[in-house]
Amino acid sequence: MQESRTGRQLTLRHGTHRAVIVELGAALRSYAVGERTVVDGFAEQDRITGGRGQILVPWPNRIRDGRYPWDGQDLQLPLTEPAGGNAIHGLLRWIAWRIVEASDSRAVLEVPLWPQPGYPFHLHVRAEYALGESGLEVAVTARNLDANAAPYGFGQHPYVTAGTAVVDQTVLTVPARTWLRTDERGLPLAAEPVAGTEYDLRTPQAVGARRLDTPFGDLDRGADGRAVVRLAHPSGAFGTDVWLGEGADYVQLYTGDTLPQGERRRAVAVEPMTCPPDAFRSGTGLVRLGPGEQYTVRWGIAPWGE
Repeated sequence: MQESRTGRQLTLRHGTHRAVIVELGAALRSYAVGERTVVDGFAEQDRITGGRGQILVPWPNRIRDGRYPWDGQDLQLPLTEPAGGNAIHGLLRWIAWRIVEASDSRAVLEVPLWPQPGYPFHLHVRAEYALGESGLEVAVTARNLDANAAPYGFGQHPYVTAGTAVVDQTVLTVPARTWLRTDERGLPLAAEPVAGTEYDLRTPQAVGARRLDTPFGDLDRGADGRAVVRLAHPSGAFGTDVWLGEGADYVQLYTGDTLPQGERRRAVAVEPMTCPPDAFRSGTGLVRLGPGEQYTVRWGIAPWGE
């Protein structure tokens, strides 16, 4: 382990698989198999931009005006996306998490989420990363230490690649029956069927010119209970699956069109989420975490092919 701008670096290895988790926000910095990049992350001395690899707790995505009602209270969060007038991506991205376990193939980090303006609740959050033959598995558990029920949501923000220079060439499959139409602030207006739209990616299609910053829901799952978003190289010889397990009922796809020049459309952010954007206001998919209760989300990344 060594110091950097994102704190201690935890390198996990299994065979030719290598992933790096950082102390700052317990973020996933990188993942590669041999010389093949799987997660388009950031360098050790880089500042994290674009949410790369970050854990989004206690809400993913955006809350309109940072304001929401909860059990008779009218709560106001800091506007962390000032241009859009939103509170974005939770409260733990820029906090140093405590490393409680670090081995060759496993890392566990924990952090308290203290009561604060706009979120007067006390949680404990634990992130577990395990690297094995089938890829990287992630489990994030939040436990409510407060005397009151708390609103809760989770997301994570890895940028995934199938080895193409730009995402246009990537062949994408998304097992979702609905997509959420959003406004200019990235906030949902309505859930609509994907059938007959450019968002119907239930069969493999090249990303092409699609500009995605789009939430998807109603995910189809296999017998193992997992929904799988697949990114394939156009050769069909290899690619990367992002699987969404327990608790991950939504996924956001982002092709990076608003990132700085040089970072745009380099990879697809495949973001497992418990709820869609603005869930603190709409209640859609929102977890009501009672005193003493805990909630776990499981997801992972599985590279395949040669």
